[in-house]
This record gives sequence, structure tokens and C-alpha cells, in this order.
Amino acid sequence: MQGSANLNVMIMAARKAGRSLVKDFREVENLQVSSKGAGDFVSRADIAAEQIVRDMLMEARPNYGWVGEESEAQEGKDPTRRWIVDPLDGTTNFLHGMPHWCVSIALEHKGEIVSAVIFDPAKDEMFVAEKGQGAWLNDTRMRVSDRGRMIESVFATGLPFGGRAELPETLKDLARLLPATAGVRRWGAAALDLAYVAAGRYEGYWERGLNIWDIAAGVLIVKEAGGFVEAIESDRSPLESRNLIAANATIFETFAKTVRAG
Repeated sequence: MQGSANLNVMIMAARKAGRSLVKDFREVENLQVSSKGAGDFVSRADIAAEQIVRDMLMEARPNYGWVGEESEAQEGKDPTRRWIVDPLDGTTNFLHGMPHWCVSIALEHKGEIVSAVIFDPAKDEMFVAEKGQGAWLNDTRMRVSDRGRMIESVFATGLPFGGRAELPETLKDLARLLPATAGVRRWGAAALDLAYVAAGRYEGYWERGLNIWDIAAGVLIVKEAGGFVEAIESDRSPLESRNLIAANATIFETFAKTVRAG
């Protein structure tokens, strides 16, 4: 894919942060970890990765705004553009030595995501998209799955941890969906769940209580791969809502109706 200058710097930043994270992942038992709350951790590796991404992106585009998981938001001189970054999505997996985590970078322009990168360093998988240019996994064009029957389809979600308020609704979702599907997976990294929908590995994904940095890149990648993305509350935009549904075009209506039935 011939990407824009912005996309190319996003890819370089994701790769550089990924190299730093892989180095720390090999020594995960020695990481300095502090608690940010029940079940939600931040590590030295997480903060270092965000600094790498921030330094590269802000050097390339110093006038853009910034939103990152581990740092204060910053208004840019250009109020129409901002970077939205999760330097380590899947932190709990990372800290437990499980190789399922990623770097997620999105560029927003006038409230819409226009460029997106999700990089899985452990598997060397780079998911990228730009508005109107399709979605790509490394050098291969991605398309969502074409399965159209729920009972043949696999879905992904996140399960609330540490007494999160979303747990009762999520349990109701599971009660409706599990009997109607080929399975539900909980792998612990929202950005990769969306990337896997785009790659046709899952038919769909839903989750409640998300943050914008969890989903900004994945929303565009799914759309550019031919999928649909909406908020669970159908009258809101996906980026405004903390509750998301994504699926291939064939199954989206049935899937969304099932999730919203609660």
C-alpha cells in the first residue's frame, strides 16, 4: 500500500515502539509495575512506548493535537487534527507474558478518523488503513468475512474486570449470543479484536465501556475492510459512545439486533 506521509510516520512510530515493547516483554518478570486501579495496570514499558510514539509523531506534525492513554491530552495549534494513541493495548496480557497486545495509532481530522495503524509486534502483523484506500495486513489487502449465519460465526468481546459497571449488561449479552453462535472469544485487546474483524478472523465484535484510544484506529480499519461499525446506542457515533458493535456487512444487522435486544 502506498500510504500518505502521515501514515508512513505512524507506521515507523508503531514499529519503533513495538521494538521497545518486545525487548521489555522478554523480561516481563522484571518490569516495574504500578496499579492504576483494579485490574488495570501501567508499566514502565507502557509509558516508554507512548513517549516513543509521541516524540516521533509530534516531531513530524508539531501542530497536531494529542490524546494518549498514559499522558495528558494536548490541544494542537491545528484544532482540526489530533493523534489518538494507545501505546500498549492488552497491558494485562503483556504483564502476564501472553503474546497478544499491540500499539494502536489513529489520526483524526475534523472528528473523523482518516489514518490508522494497529501493530502486533509479537506476530509482526501491521494492520493499516486510510480513508478511501482500503485496509491492509502487511502487504495484503484485507476484507471482512462473508459468513452470514450467526451459528457459523465467531465473535469477540471484552469481559469487564474488577467489578466494572458494564458486567451485568455484558452477561446478558452473552446469554443471548452464546446459544446463537459458533463461539465468543475474549482475548484481551480491543484494538486487535477490531483488526481481526477486518481480517475476517472474527465475524463481529462488541464491547461496552471502551475508551477512544481503544477503538479509534480499529473503527477505520474495519470500515475500510468492508465492515460496519456503530455504537450500541444507534443514535450516537462510535467514537462518542463507549459501547461499540462491529461486524461484516452480511451479518451486521442480525448481530446488532441481538446485542441491542437487552
